[in-house]
Amino acid sequence: MGTQLVNVVIDSARPREVAAFWAGLLGWEVAIDLPDEVDVRAPASDGWALDLTFVPVPEAKKGKNRIHLDLASASAEAQKAMVDKALALGARPADIGQSDTAWVVLADPEGNEFCVLEPRPKYLAMGAVAAIVVDAHDPHTLAAFWAEATGWAIGDREEDIVGLRAPDGRGPWLEFLRTEDVKTVKNRIHLDVAPQIGEEISDSVTRLADLGATTLESGTLPWQVLTDPEGNEFCVLSAR
Repeated sequence: MGTQLVNVVIDSARPREVAAFWAGLLGWEVAIDLPDEVDVRAPASDGWALDLTFVPVPEAKKGKNRIHLDLASASAEAQKAMVDKALALGARPADIGQSDTAWVVLADPEGNEFCVLEPRPKYLAMGAVAAIVVDAHDPHTLAAFWAEATGWAIGDREEDIVGLRAPDGRGPWLEFLRTEDVKTVKNRIHLDVAPQIGEEISDSVTRLADLGATTLESGTLPWQVLTDPEGNEFCVLSAR
């Protein structure tokens, strides 16, 4: 049995504030509000089966995130409305070196970059979030690892970007985009996976290590921290 993708986790100095921003922007709800975790959850109709999980950290954000969200738009008017809504909620324009593009790059109240895409047929049925985008030096190799780690299938393959789709074909793409950027600090956004019912964390960790992951010291935590073949941190949680 393999693991499944369960959360997108965002480090934050102000988890409640940033969670409220994303809940308001996407029209989702705050489903869990604890001192050490705030979860934003999509309605079932949106097709997103993951939580956006905000956890407190003392470190400030440094540099561009290697993982970000792309938001979908059904029309030019809808794209503008989403940008205006984000700015009203506390987002700000972000410059990550993009030139004159059809999509708009913004940053949330803690500086996490995200893109509001122009209308693209590929993303029209994705719900509010079009894609979870991961920077990669070798998108084909990294996508192959994550296909095994998540159980998602490769649904689109180009030279510089490879996209995975969830088994039920709903929700966002998981995309690996070629970049020459070098990872220098711990990722502020990471993915969580979990075993299927009946499988132990240790079994999943062994399997992922065989696929190219590296195990990091997790101390007494009830989950295991690993890095993928390009050094991106992720966690293996208990079975669910």
